[in-house]
Amino acid sequence: MAFQFYMPDIGEGVVEGEVVAWKVKVGDKVRLDQPIVEVMTDKATVELPSPRAGTISKINYKDGEICPVGKVLVEIEEDAKAVPAAGNGNGSAKPEPSRPQTATHQAMHSAVAANVPTAIPASNTGRTGAIQVVDATANRDRVLATPATRKLARQLGVEIGRVPASGKHGRVTSDDVRRFREAPSASAPAQAAKYAPIAIAKGGEEERIPLRGVRKKIAEAMARSVHTAAHFTYVEEVDMTELVTVREHAKARAAERGVKLNYLPFIVKAVVSSLKKWPQLNASLDETTQEIVRKKYYHIGIAAQGPQGLAVSVVRDADRRSIFDLSKEIDRLGEAVRNGSATREELTGSTFTISSLGKLGGVLATPIINFPEVAIIGVHKIEERPAVRGGQIVARHLMNLSVSVDHRLADGWDGAMFLQDVKTLLEDPTTMFMEMV
Repeated sequence: MAFQFYMPDIGEGVVEGEVVAWKVKVGDKVRLDQPIVEVMTDKATVELPSPRAGTISKINYKDGEICPVGKVLVEIEEDAKAVPAAGNGNGSAKPEPSRPQTATHQAMHSAVAANVPTAIPASNTGRTGAIQVVDATANRDRVLATPATRKLARQLGVEIGRVPASGKHGRVTSDDVRRFREAPSASAPAQAAKYAPIAIAKGGEEERIPLRGVRKKIAEAMARSVHTAAHFTYVEEVDMTELVTVREHAKARAAERGVKLNYLPFIVKAVVSSLKKWPQLNASLDETTQEIVRKKYYHIGIAAQGPQGLAVSVVRDADRRSIFDLSKEIDRLGEAVRNGSATREELTGSTFTISSLGKLGGVLATPIINFPEVAIIGVHKIEERPAVRGGQIVARHLMNLSVSVDHRLADGWDGAMFLQDVKTLLEDPTTMFMEMV
């Protein structure tokens, strides 16, 4: 009798997973712990290893399909020598629902998905009373709903995390989705974001790639941010000449400690200091209670390109770290993103995000807010350009900074003053070091 491999409970609150890609097909021989399928949850992609050695006899969910936790994902005809002796005397044993048990199973590595931050419990922040209002925004994404209900919500343009649940154990039903869609006041944002699907006619040689996995999660997160947050962007030019000199002087000391020092840790420090003056930018909106949640901890997201798309790794308690410590942590997280070993905790829970392309940072961009945060700052390239100082044209190291802000929760004045404070600290590193705590 074939061994039935049930979809495991990959993480807290995960009720289903999307099959991204099978690494095997029916008839293939597999060994114990051999990776057989990639599955996408709401926050990460994981590789599921085979719990048995044998032959793949049946695959129940195809690429792109949703498999609920506890359903049979795949069946494996076990090798005769690997089948344990049965206790019922007839040589057969009833297979039990499978859950990964070996160290390899427990070490299923996560690749990066678009980061939709979740609330960080107070115990994780290391502070008592480190938040003014309980942040319940995370729970709205991890809703209980069947794949059919989720599909209906997507077709109707409804954000399922906003739908009040009436089903057993808090499950959102198809009727809940339809009622939400038909309610004039509740469904207005969803209707505004709804467009009829379009088909792309073939016009020549082309390649078609299924929109699934990480890319699909990025698309959903970006669309939600654009259609929910009222974006505005403010831009400022920053003279980085003094900081360029400071960094050059500090590079040797950093190298002695095994640190490759770049400008990002300085920018993180300037951002955190400015957030303390403008707390409305270190916040989220709890849509369930209509409360603005101002967070008194500073978990800074670093948005960068990963091997599977946009990734936001999280530097926790950035306000408590030194420049060298920040540099080490940013490098460590960047490496984890690149090799696909970043954990769920390392990719969620940011309170404010910095988007940087390093030397490829360009002249200007309008970054999309990392929802449900209130703001995101875009860091652009530093280059020598002519500037007027004291009536003279001189060469200076100049950089543009752009900040996108959710106008629902912060005014243009707030965004402009916040960026002006960041600019002041970066242009005068001495002042920045005085501001550090």
